Amino acid sequence: MTSIQLKTPTSGEYTQPTGLFINNEWVKGVDGKTFEVINPTNEEVICSVHEATEKDVDIAVQAARKAFDGEWKHTTPEKRGRLLCKLADLVEQNLDLLPSVESLDNGKAISMAKGDVAMVAACLRYYGGWADKVEGKVIDTEPDMFHTQELSRLVSVVKLSHGTSRCSCGHGRSVLQSQLVTPLFSRLLNKPHFPHSLPPT
Repeated sequence: MTSIQLKTPTSGEYTQPTGLFINNEWVKGVDGKTFEVINPTNEEVICSVHEATEKDVDIAVQAARKAFDGEWKHTTPEKRGRLLCKLADLVEQNLDLLPSVESLDNGKAISMAKGDVAMVAACLRYYGGWADKVEGKVIDTEPDMFHTQELSRLVSVVKLSHGTSRCSCGHGRSVLQSQLVTPLFSRLLNKPHFPHSLPPT
């Protein structure tokens, strides 16, 4: 089982993914390991989620490489930008649920969680706008030598929203690790909204 029904005080019942999101689908960990997610307000167990091991990471990296060498590599910058903006739209469509899950998961005040989720959408839309505007510069070497063009690379591994959007914007691929203690929000955000074999993997 890679999902369960949970309930938050503010948004009601919802389906919470508990598996590992690899190659655009929810799967169980190879070794079948799980860990408990604890409600910080009362220290009760919210649920158990699948734990990734080195084997699962290897599979995720292979999926990311396949996506990069396959369809994603030939996806136009304009389409990459549209996909990131689509993800931003999905975040905004769930401005009640996502902050509620974030609050349940880590005990943050719901008002602060709403602000964080709004920033996730804004970040995704920002980099979606940059996707077809990546440019470089010509570096002068010596008169008798070829010129070298340096291309800007928008790739980084930072927070969930920043890391995903920059990798997707800059022709990259991403392997995300959700927070070890509070994994519910990131697992909920990773839904199969991108075409098959495309990031996020």
